Amino acid sequence: MAMESSIKIGALKKSEVLEADRIMRVAFGTFLGLPNPAEFMGDRQMMIPRVKSGNVKAIAARDGGRLVGTNLATRWGAFAFFGPLTVLPEYWDRGVAQRLLEATQKVMDGWGVRHSGLFTFAQSAKHVGLYQKFGYWPQHLTAILTRTPQAGLAVATLLSEMKKGEREEAIARCEKLTSRISNGLDLTEEIRAVLAQGTGDVVVSSWRGVLEGFAVCMQGAGSEGGSKTCYVKFGAARGGNGAAERFDRLLDGCEAFAAARGAVVEAGVNLARGEAFCHLRSRGYRVMMQGVAMQRPHVEGFNRPHAWVMDDWR
Repeated sequence: MAMESSIKIGALKKSEVLEADRIMRVAFGTFLGLPNPAEFMGDRQMMIPRVKSGNVKAIAARDGGRLVGTNLATRWGAFAFFGPLTVLPEYWDRGVAQRLLEATQKVMDGWGVRHSGLFTFAQSAKHVGLYQKFGYWPQHLTAILTRTPQAGLAVATLLSEMKKGEREEAIARCEKLTSRISNGLDLTEEIRAVLAQGTGDVVVSSWRGVLEGFAVCMQGAGSEGGSKTCYVKFGAARGGNGAAERFDRLLDGCEAFAAARGAVVEAGVNLARGEAFCHLRSRGYRVMMQGVAMQRPHVEGFNRPHAWVMDDWR
């Protein structure tokens, strides 16, 4: 792979965000062989909401001032993941992705996270091999599952509908829940971003006044879910005895939120979380696609049995 000496790496500018979105669509659409690559993902939007989030750093590659590739690093407390990493097809195999990864790793090392990860095409030796150069190791597959919810479900409890004091208390309880799953795992900034941008909502599930689960649900044109999908970017239920029932009640809330908006539910689950995956399948969720989770260092993190967590690191 020849390194492109004219490539310069820096922060993505606000004026470049729309072009970054176009490049992302063209790159993925081309790789997947779509007849019109620019239509990849429809009205779903991966770039703009993330760039606006305080827990995301956007890195750009330019050739003579022209934007040719980007990568996004997202921090969830002591854990971080990157993507989508995309490069204009005409710049493939010229070392641009490697330059972007070098800069991305510096960002995440600067954050001092305990471990980091990514989601990539399991069938692509090229992608897996590139990330291995940076210390990421392929582990279990991550399945992306979907289900069309039934009508007439009970109304979901949403953070956006709570009074400020109650909402802040609920956010703090969400952080306590995730820290029990993995030390330092914290979705606070992700939660604040979706509420501030109006790109979805946070479904919370409680029993007798105790928070037992929550899910960050992206939905609506211009969000990561788009108008037709309720994308569960992250969801978790408290483990231990009764975890399956708590997970069920959380899924009830997610499905009610989606049904009220005429959307299907989409959620990712790493197959190392066998109980959560099998539970989704038993509820009628179908696997739409799958990729491989890679982590640095080669540890299980919260991709482990008995972790009732939904996410996919795309």
